[in-house]
Amino acid sequence: MRNVLITGSSRGIGAETARLFAKKGYNVYINYNKSENAALALLDELKNYSVQAVKADVSKPDEVKKMFGEISGIDILVNNAGIAQTKLFTDITNDDWNNMIASNLSSAFYCCRAALPYMIRQHFGRIINISSMWGQVGGSCEVHYSAAKAGIIGLTKALAMEEGLSGITVNCIAPGVIKTDMTSNLSEDDFTALKDETPTNSIGTPFDVARTVVFLASDNSSFITGQVLGINGGFVV
Repeated sequence: MRNVLITGSSRGIGAETARLFAKKGYNVYINYNKSENAALALLDELKNYSVQAVKADVSKPDEVKKMFGEISGIDILVNNAGIAQTKLFTDITNDDWNNMIASNLSSAFYCCRAALPYMIRQHFGRIINISSMWGQVGGSCEVHYSAAKAGIIGLTKALAMEEGLSGITVNCIAPGVIKTDMTSNLSEDDFTALKDETPTNSIGTPFDVARTVVFLASDNSSFITGQVLGINGGFVV
């Protein structure tokens, strides 16, 4: 049974990914930081499967190191944790910038660094990083978010080149408009407008992303590495 760690998996895309991995027979570690109630509720929902909850702020290297010291070797790492913020560039503070980079980019670096020694020793590993379509094309009033998510794409491509001979694949998913807590600030009119701009005339769901993550973690994806998969209904091509 392979072990999978999903950061920021108490809700949204992370929680849906945890559900799917658990139901497919993986040993799942649900990582959370502040959303303890949501994590425990998900743990209870999946009590008939092999699922454990682990608390850590993955934007902090010491907490990542402690978390990896407490759990079994990780075969599959899903770097999903992140935050979003909409703000004019001229209003972005130093703290805004630092928090965005720490939560959305540094967290993936810390977790990859902690997971790789085990993956290299066993000559197998799957790393799936969650970016965003705004990391591909940039989003107005989301410069710091777009920069962090673009960094995830760069990290993915470079690490894939470095670890291929070690039997480790590293891929990236760039979701489009997905209906989650992170997009709860959008009105129904906003969703309608975004839906109209999307070639499939639909809004994505966490399951759309989760099933792609599970595919990239499977043996069926062994010849896929260093790629950015856009799950966006054609919004960005």
